[in-house]
Amino acid sequence: MTINRMILNETSYFGKGAINEIPAEAKKRGFKKALVVTDKDLIKFEVATRVINLLNEAELAYEVYDGIVPNPTIRDVQNGVAACKKANADYIIAIGGGSPIDTAKAIGIIVENPEFEDVLSLEGTAETKQPALPILAVPTTSGTAAEVTINYVITDENNSRKFVCVDPHDIPVVAFVDSDMMMGMPKGLCASTGMDALTHAIEGYITKGAWEMTDMVHIKAIEIISRSLRASVAGEQSAREEMALGQYIAGMGFSNVGLGLVHGMAHPLSAWYNAPHGVACATLLPSIMEFNKEYTGEKYRDIAVQMNVNGAKEMSLRDVRDAAVQAVKQLGIDVGIPQSLKELGVKEEDIPKIAEDAYRDVCSPGNPRDATLDEIIELYQAMMK
Repeated sequence: MTINRMILNETSYFGKGAINEIPAEAKKRGFKKALVVTDKDLIKFEVATRVINLLNEAELAYEVYDGIVPNPTIRDVQNGVAACKKANADYIIAIGGGSPIDTAKAIGIIVENPEFEDVLSLEGTAETKQPALPILAVPTTSGTAAEVTINYVITDENNSRKFVCVDPHDIPVVAFVDSDMMMGMPKGLCASTGMDALTHAIEGYITKGAWEMTDMVHIKAIEIISRSLRASVAGEQSAREEMALGQYIAGMGFSNVGLGLVHGMAHPLSAWYNAPHGVACATLLPSIMEFNKEYTGEKYRDIAVQMNVNGAKEMSLRDVRDAAVQAVKQLGIDVGIPQSLKELGVKEEDIPKIAEDAYRDVCSPGNPRDATLDEIIELYQAMMK
């Protein structure tokens, strides 16, 4: 008998103004001082300051660590650990996209499990003994779902690679999913993070570990994201509200069953070329769906139906699989996603080494179709055109 596990946030708040609940949650839990983990742009453009103002009004103590960059590194984590200890913080408020929240997870884990201070030893499923320092997570993008997942990704700059950490001890205790915090996203970021969320939903739906409960949330996430992303990119707040929910729902699923080859092949592109993660995933997604289509049963029909493909219920299985791939590709085109890896700066001569990193990535074994190293090389090469 297969035993399936589901791990979710202890508490989450959704909707415009959700961040207003932060002071009450902090006081209710008896927290004394926060380390606010964010990035300089979110301070500069007064996004993170909305939360900081709430802390000031509630007379809650805090210090700010804003040294986070896209694709955060081991050094970023170690600097954050030092900042957390210096502040004598007893909880973390993580404000941002996947980069600040992922960094906050690593900081929180290491503060409570100092034997992992090298950061590298957290790769994969490290046997941490203690839960992370409590994290309150405030996403500012609608894509990564880092606020509800047990995963985080760190960049090993010395070896030009990203590594994935999977640890139930890292999940934030409270998430505040507030569309007001997402309205500052430029169109490009909105598109790439939204397509990342769609990738989470589709890969989670077809991964080897999928089961009934995760299927339920993934198919709903596909429906919400596919109907809302175009309008969200156009700046409609109601659509961004829907995207905030859709990406969270996708996170509820994939966090518990894993992903696949899209993420396995995307991680090296970010590590080698600093390509935004969501852009890398979105560029790869249609081609990897094509690669996987014979190994997915009727699931591409379900995807096509949720993406409102005309006649999807009546089509032959072959046709509906092709239609699902085309629907995803067209959505990417509509929101401005690059269609060639050349646009991400990928170099033909690097592909064999990049493919080795993808082959070893922790996400790749979850793919419904096992891929050889040669097949991964061929996939990268085909997407250079």
